Amino acid sequence: MTAEFTVQPAHQGAPGLAHGGVLATALDETLGALSWLLRVIAVTGRLETDYVRPVPVGTVLHLQSEVTAVDGRKIYSTATGRIGGPDGPVAIRADALFVEVKVDHFIDNGRPEEIRAAMSDPDQVRRARAFEVNP
Repeated sequence: MTAEFTVQPAHQGAPGLAHGGVLATALDETLGALSWLLRVIAVTGRLETDYVRPVPVGTVLHLQSEVTAVDGRKIYSTATGRIGGPDGPVAIRADALFVEVKVDHFIDNGRPEEIRAAMSDPDQVRRARAFEVNP
């Protein structure tokens, strides 16, 4: 999976630099998108992040993630964020463990009003049901 993330002024932590939590979130989102390729619903179980170099505000971060292993409900993956292009220097990297869950995970643990709103959208219901079957 590849993506681009532009660091905006609202993402600033230290003056002129991206906040580390925002960068970790960008990698977490890129890693989480891998579950779509696997056609499963998964949530982050562990995210280990290494900050290699500062990322200035205004930078386009080139993100790349891949699944490294699957063991039952566990999905192991890795991601990098590079500055200056897909082959640029690594600024951030992460290793993650995602855990496959069923839709009930969100029904049992989420906010009822948001779940009702999401489940009233026929497209979201269709997508959620499509995930219930593992290929």
